[in-house]
Amino acid sequence: MITSFGLGLIVGVILALTGAGGGILAVPLLIFGAHLGVAEAGPIGLLAVGMAAALGATLGLKVGTVRYRAALLVAGAGMVISPVGLWLARHADNRWLSILFALVMLYVALRTFRHAGKSGTISHRRNSAAPPCIRDAASGRFIWTSRCARALALSGGVAGLLSGLLGVGGGFVMVPVLQRYTDLEMDSIVPTSLAVIALVSVTGVASSALAGHLNWSVALPFSLGSVAGMLGGRQVARLLGGVHLQKGFALVSGMVAIGMIAKAAI
Repeated sequence: MITSFGLGLIVGVILALTGAGGGILAVPLLIFGAHLGVAEAGPIGLLAVGMAAALGATLGLKVGTVRYRAALLVAGAGMVISPVGLWLARHADNRWLSILFALVMLYVALRTFRHAGKSGTISHRRNSAAPPCIRDAASGRFIWTSRCARALALSGGVAGLLSGLLGVGGGFVMVPVLQRYTDLEMDSIVPTSLAVIALVSVTGVASSALAGHLNWSVALPFSLGSVAGMLGGRQVARLLGGVHLQKGFALVSGMVAIGMIAKAAI
């Protein structure tokens, strides 16, 4: 129990320091620290990341930075697809599932390192075309079109599939998606992404629990640790430089991914 709490504490701190995508380290920590397989570690990581994300989203709601209509649309699509990912995870070979997870982690590490220190909606600002989802200048709310709804729903489906399959919240998907397809700034993108993660996690965790595939003796202390780490990490994050934190997270993620591939190959 103490080990699980400590591992969860690390995940919570990483989430607080590096943003919504930091939860991708939850599953590797459970694999190496608690000696679980990807299929068993996935739902536990999803529960912990979901609880920590819910805390971050609640804080965002209080200050009005969560775009809750967009979050509900994205999460709705993700919640429909998430059980499909869970089913695939339970029927996939653990070795190949570990390699797939490691490849996703390598992608996240490379992207985080490349974009460290950059802010705002960079990806679509470089293009002259407006993103699918733009806000009304007067009300500040999205102007909903079929193009906007389709882009967000498809993105939510991808995030839901990955959350069920690999036990990741999908923050590493949602942040770049919201950067690319909306005109939101980062102070709104991150809490909106956290809201999506929290909502999608509910379906994945509930499905695993009902099927009897959730190890509560590990899941509860790990999740409580992640929430405690999230609270403590928010205080530390204000004192540290964002660029160095992002690059450090990318390097650690890259090394962990290589370690997972090496372990799966043995």
